Amino acid sequence: MTWPLRRAGAFALVGALSLAAPLLGPAAAAPFVVVAALAAFVVDDGPAFELFARPGDHEERALYGLAGFALAAAGLALFVPLFGMPVFVFVASVLVLSGGNLAEAAVRQRRHEPVAATVAFTVGGTFAGVLGQLVVGLAAPAPTPALAVFFAASAALLGALVRLALFVRDDPLVLFSMGLLLWLLAALEPTIAPVGIALALLVTAGFGALAYALDTASITGMVTGVLAGLLMVVLGGFGWFALLITFFGGGGLAGKFRYDRKRKRGLAEGNDGARGSANVLANSAVALGAVLGYAASPMLPLTDSPFVFAFAGSLAAAMADTLSSEIGGLFDTPRLITTLEPVPPGTDGGVTWQGAVAGLFGALLIAVLGLLFLPFSLAGAIAITLAGVAGMVVDSLLGARFENRAVGELFAGALAGLAFADRRIGNQTVNFLATLAAALVCAALAAATGLAAL
Repeated sequence: MTWPLRRAGAFALVGALSLAAPLLGPAAAAPFVVVAALAAFVVDDGPAFELFARPGDHEERALYGLAGFALAAAGLALFVPLFGMPVFVFVASVLVLSGGNLAEAAVRQRRHEPVAATVAFTVGGTFAGVLGQLVVGLAAPAPTPALAVFFAASAALLGALVRLALFVRDDPLVLFSMGLLLWLLAALEPTIAPVGIALALLVTAGFGALAYALDTASITGMVTGVLAGLLMVVLGGFGWFALLITFFGGGGLAGKFRYDRKRKRGLAEGNDGARGSANVLANSAVALGAVLGYAASPMLPLTDSPFVFAFAGSLAAAMADTLSSEIGGLFDTPRLITTLEPVPPGTDGGVTWQGAVAGLFGALLIAVLGLLFLPFSLAGAIAITLAGVAGMVVDSLLGARFENRAVGELFAGALAGLAFADRRIGNQTVNFLATLAAALVCAALAAATGLAAL
């Protein structure tokens, strides 16, 4: 057994202290506070130090890595008595992180591919999180086994994504991110049947693996897509997932279409066309927010229709813009949308009639799928198409006026001196705003015409 694996096992044992939470009640944080104090101020040498020490701890002569993990767990434990967080959420979050780290360390002994480590963290964390919830269920309220799997898998996917996107050892941020997500999902009280959850896991994981194998998604893009898809299926239904996967698949294939030509023209996506988490989130964050709103609608003074239309409208815009950019970029006749002046291919805000036709087709495709799977009425499909085209136009307008400009420039120097004033508005920001605009347009059209969905 290698040192990293022994250390991960020792951290997992510390994480197992969370299982005492149902018995300790408001004092659930106490064991972790004790561990943090010992790690930071007492243990500075000897076998225990060597077992828990992370790189850098030897220089400081303190187990700051263990102290950070224990303090994060203690902080999350305080949410139980202070804010009413369910005990199983706290336990599952701690065990997903510690169990996932242990599984990843075990796999890294034999395989060094990043994707293998990510899969190991996700699977190991899910198993540990489910086990923790089942144990909690012996002494405190806990979800059904099927929901326990959904909660643990969602937390593990989010934890894997945060670790990939930020820093693999930022335990506090990872732990609190997972805890807040689980708390939200528990509050929504999903009612999907166990078979539905099993199918959701198989289908979303399968599509994620296929996207990665075809190089249409990076590791972070794959994890983001699987998490988004899982939430769509469980909180909305397979019809929602059909629209989402159509966008992911269609957008990925469009990015690969005549990729060498796009690369020579400087228009291709980086990483050989594989889409990362930033791209996936920029185009699907509004849709994800819509499905969360739909799931929460019984607790809100709203019907679920606005969220359904917002969901479909945002994906119609994302599909329209993606096809418009990927197809239109292959032609030599773009014109700036604000002035109609000819511009070089790849200019922000440059449009071609070929790209516009492709974008219209993309919006229509999402609308037709809405008719088939959600379902919408014909009038609803027309609203989705119009919203998708509107989002595509907004994307081009924002690209022409604001993309690649510093934030401070937009406020005539009023933000001078602020840290974010020099940050430039990127394509992901423009994509997010365009999908948000399309979602609002679609919901507004539905409200103005009295349309209802589902």
